[in-house]
Amino acid sequence: MAKARSVYRCTECGHDHPKWVGRCEACGAWNAVAEEPIAAPRPHRATASRAEGRRSAGPAPARLRDIATSPLARWRTGINEFDFVLGGGIVPGSMTLIGGEPGIGKSTLLMQAAARLEHAGRAVLYASGEESPDQLRLRAERLEEDAGAVQVLGETRLEAILDGARAIAADVVVIDSIQTVYTDTLESAPGNVGQVRECSGQLMRFAKETGTAVVVVGHVTRGGGIAGPKTLEHIVDTVLYFEGEATLDYRLLRATKNRFGSVDELGVFSMTERGLIAVPNPSAIFLAARSDAISGSAVTALMEGTRPVLVEVQALAAKSGYGTPQRVATGLDPKRLAVLLAVLERRANTSFADLDVFVQVTAGVRLSEPGADLAVAAALLSSLYNRPTPADGIFLGEVGLGGEIRPAGGVERRAVEAARLGFRRVFGSTRAGVQVPGMSLVGLDHVEQLVRALAA
Repeated sequence: MAKARSVYRCTECGHDHPKWVGRCEACGAWNAVAEEPIAAPRPHRATASRAEGRRSAGPAPARLRDIATSPLARWRTGINEFDFVLGGGIVPGSMTLIGGEPGIGKSTLLMQAAARLEHAGRAVLYASGEESPDQLRLRAERLEEDAGAVQVLGETRLEAILDGARAIAADVVVIDSIQTVYTDTLESAPGNVGQVRECSGQLMRFAKETGTAVVVVGHVTRGGGIAGPKTLEHIVDTVLYFEGEATLDYRLLRATKNRFGSVDELGVFSMTERGLIAVPNPSAIFLAARSDAISGSAVTALMEGTRPVLVEVQALAAKSGYGTPQRVATGLDPKRLAVLLAVLERRANTSFADLDVFVQVTAGVRLSEPGADLAVAAALLSSLYNRPTPADGIFLGEVGLGGEIRPAGGVERRAVEAARLGFRRVFGSTRAGVQVPGMSLVGLDHVEQLVRALAA
């Protein structure tokens, strides 16, 4: 069988090259040239129509109000946190990409989901290019779920995987991972940019044409992004990231793209010897080991999609033993820490100049919203003065360069979650309206007032 013709095309500017080169001749981008198949030329529609002596019949445009709609069907996996992040379950005919560090639990999560879908009457094909069927069985035997009914396939050739899916009329196809799969239309090695793009494109067409839900695992780069072309994330319907430290028991599943639900939703799992267990109340878990009598600790509420989650921010300011003080941040942007330290020194008459400063967010959570600034500032001041923050208070607010405190978004929902866990006071901007039974607002306009509130 003759191989299809291919071209080497730059993924940055689209310039074609007769052979692979390390640097694009047009835009100068390095390592951006990838092999792509050349489709067979088709006659122009108008030319074909004249040859047939009639106009070609294509799909006619329609107004949106005239298009019939039907309720969006979903297949629930039975893993509540997984279904929550997906928006209610797996949508038939959709394509989902899940990425994460090696050993974080991606394959374990998908094997558990496949087992539950099989028990719910959905035919599942688990195709693995990284593990043999024997290895898959050994891993499945350690799980709480009975995955014996899941049909597995140790194959990396895409055409064979799709043939297997059609043969069993699979409702769901899991591919672990997309970087190990290759197609016969390209001669490049698996994992190549062209191979990843072509295989993902064929899988998406297969999902839309057959109504089969496709779930693929993606490797991540050193920088934390999914390996391969960025078009991979554009093609799929849903992108999930599995996060967390391999040395910790908790894993965080986050949606960064979802055409069938909200983005930035967060699901929390606990890793055990029998697999992943969903954590229905992450706030209580994150605060379980917190001590009220230790300085340098402050609690804030994050909005992870539609769910408020309470987390603890810890800070330690200690005498520096070196010429240049250290600034170490875990779970927080180091540049944001530097800004907050500068604001506190300049606007609140404090000094961290000769102190090592360490800040971390517990349970592997990462602070990405400005509404957590006030909690970081409170933890820093608490450690500096060696005075614990109020045990019944949470800190919500953004700190500006002038030392002003601005309200955080969604204060009401955050306060409701805090009240449910026993908190009674919200330290935040005076402009933040808190009308939650059992909760009172400690209004702050400036970081100087924060210093006085913590010293009172």
